[in-house]
Amino acid sequence: MTTEPRRDLIGGGIDAVIRFCLENKLVVILVLLAVVGWGIMVMPFDYDPGLIPRNPVPVDAIPDIGENQQIVFTEWMGRSPRDVEDQITYPLTVSLLGVPGVRTVRSVSMFGFSSIYVIFEEDVDFYWSRSRILERLSVAQKDLPEGITPRLGPDATALGQVVWYTLDGRDTKTGEPTGGWNLDELRSIQDWYVRYAIQSASGVSEVASIGGFVREYQIDVDPNAMRAAGVTLQEVFDAVRNSNLDVGARTIEVNRVEYVIRGLGLVKSVSDLENAVIKSNDNVPILVKHVARVTTGPALRRGALDKGGTEVVGGVVVVRHGANPLEAIKQVKRKIADVAPGLPSKTLEDGSVSRVTIVPFYDRTQLIQETLGTLATAIRQQILVTIIVVLVMVMHFRGSLLISGLLPLSVLMAFIAMKQFGVDSNIMSLSGIAIAIGAMVDMGIILCENILKHLDEADPKQSRLEVMFRAASEVGRPVLTAILTTIISFLPVFVMVGPEGKLFKPLAFTKTFALLASVIVALTLIPPLAHMLFHEPKHKRLARLLAGPAILLAGIVGGAWFSWWIALPLSIVAVYLLIHDWLPESAARWSPRLMTALAVLVVLVLLTRDWMPLGIESGMVRNFIFLFTLIATLLGSFLLFMRFYEPLLRFFLRHKPAFYALPAMSILLGMMVWLGFGPVFGVIPWTASQLGFDDSTIRGNAAWAWASHKFPGLGKEFMPPLDEGSFLLMPT
Repeated sequence: MTTEPRRDLIGGGIDAVIRFCLENKLVVILVLLAVVGWGIMVMPFDYDPGLIPRNPVPVDAIPDIGENQQIVFTEWMGRSPRDVEDQITYPLTVSLLGVPGVRTVRSVSMFGFSSIYVIFEEDVDFYWSRSRILERLSVAQKDLPEGITPRLGPDATALGQVVWYTLDGRDTKTGEPTGGWNLDELRSIQDWYVRYAIQSASGVSEVASIGGFVREYQIDVDPNAMRAAGVTLQEVFDAVRNSNLDVGARTIEVNRVEYVIRGLGLVKSVSDLENAVIKSNDNVPILVKHVARVTTGPALRRGALDKGGTEVVGGVVVVRHGANPLEAIKQVKRKIADVAPGLPSKTLEDGSVSRVTIVPFYDRTQLIQETLGTLATAIRQQILVTIIVVLVMVMHFRGSLLISGLLPLSVLMAFIAMKQFGVDSNIMSLSGIAIAIGAMVDMGIILCENILKHLDEADPKQSRLEVMFRAASEVGRPVLTAILTTIISFLPVFVMVGPEGKLFKPLAFTKTFALLASVIVALTLIPPLAHMLFHEPKHKRLARLLAGPAILLAGIVGGAWFSWWIALPLSIVAVYLLIHDWLPESAARWSPRLMTALAVLVVLVLLTRDWMPLGIESGMVRNFIFLFTLIATLLGSFLLFMRFYEPLLRFFLRHKPAFYALPAMSILLGMMVWLGFGPVFGVIPWTASQLGFDDSTIRGNAAWAWASHKFPGLGKEFMPPLDEGSFLLMPT
């Protein structure tokens, strides 16, 4: 009872949208321009047109599949793992178990420090969880030994380490490594200068120092001197601690001028510590240097950084949670360039000048750009191939241009949705767009084909707007139903949880965005644009004379701003419009097909230039011939199939068993590829053994062995291999 009204309501809504777009073309064009500008602003590719401010979708190589976790780090130098476990790790773990949203708490106790990993539920906000942990740590402080303060780790994820670098001494003239810098000098430069400068870059959560020696004051007491002076070790501790203080003593007014009084005691050199007073014996001060030897030396360390067999000093740049890794790396590189001129230098014994230089040795930019470049190239080539197919199969030049031109718009709309819904750009999310391109162009083909069919069958006196409305309305609901069916089929992916959900949800989201964008474009943009393009103007000659120079100017501007391949087809179309009235009648009749063929050749040249399937060494001509032959063969096969489809259909309807053999063989072949030959046909030797025959005769047969070797089955791997070269850091 309720199905028909609901269907009418949906159909009426679609009809209302189509009619509004047909009757308000200016609004549609303005919205189209706004969407194009917005899409260019947020698209993830490293492209800056200069006229539009950029706020791109965050870009990384792979999705972050790590847990929603926070790290609590506590240092207790010199203590054994058992002491750390009993007095640090256990009290903190018990306290953190009560934090809201915690799924589990994992911990590890090592010599001198404790690491606790607090894992939250996936729906818990990242920064909300950090604030809850800080609240609990302030309460748990009382249960820890005196002077021990736990620290919350950086607001980053497992994929946050995007740049590693070292500090090297380089010749200022040649740029070659020179040395001349001690590890403690480089570590001090890293800790007190480089680290703070890089950490100020936008999107950076932490810059962790690694390698070298941390310089510290070391006091070696003399037990005999202490015994003779009557000084205890605790008194030495107190004297050193109290001597390293600046004390404020309020103010004093002299001659109506107020002076601030300060007691300066901050230790700045070894002599300051040596002259610290421990106590007085008979009004004779006992100084630290009387009972101990004060020097500077390296602090105790638990690790080192090796580069090419040589110990070096470096740092690790960690990107903040939710930041754009690619943009953060760019900001880090800018900071390094700003810091480089101010780094210290020294003159070596041979007279050369050595300057400390920041040398990155791991940078995720290459992997990100290769990932984006591969998928961007695949999407671009798919669009070009789709344009060729549309031009050949539709055989309507203006209709083909309309369908092909709106395909990039759907991709831009998918980028906008990614930005709004917080879907990062990576190998999985961009793959979803690449997968959806074939279905995206189908919507435009269906709309355009139906519009052209209705225009051919309509009375010339009938309103073209009404004809196009009827044509678009006729296929509006079927197109929407087809898209929604495809989207609903991805519901199991949307409900995935854990690492597999984080890995595959971006693909499902972007494919859904792309499909929805394609149906929106098909129902709202194709009808009004088709009404403008397919409309025959009353003053054709005047229209061509006006359109020709305009298109030629657009081609010149496009060639100057972008590339020659934009200028070439537009210039050819402009010249055709200008000389159309002087063409012979036979040439004018064939001109649309000639223009279609010319457009196919231009797009094929662009595809050859971008793809080069035989390799660059084979040259442009060979690659063009190969692509032309390949595409002509495939499209020719489709056209041949369309030509003989009705006879084939009649034959298979009369011979149904012959037809059923084809899908049965396809299913069998698919199972062999998926599961393997042995599991699929293993029932044969099993049946033979049950009947008392020797199954080894079957399994040992040469044909069985060959088939088992050719069809071993598909393997399983959670993550694709990501080789970054000699240094592999990605958590694959």
